[in-house]
Amino acid sequence: MTPDAAKVVSSLVMAYLLIGVSFAGVFVTRWAERLDPGVRGSTRGFRVMILPGSIILWPLLAMLLLARRAQ
Repeated sequence: MTPDAAKVVSSLVMAYLLIGVSFAGVFVTRWAERLDPGVRGSTRGFRVMILPGSIILWPLLAMLLLARRAQ
């Protein structure tokens, strides 16, 4: 891999993770309850546990939220 290609890949990964961190912050505090009513009243520890998965899987979670909203 050339250094230029590595920079592009690195930039794309960083952008993906920055969007994921922004999305996950809101998701675990507000939107998780829309997908699973069982999250309502959950502890802070549970929300911290789902944070890494929310960061990585943010596109899937966003699509699920949009599909739920369309119903």
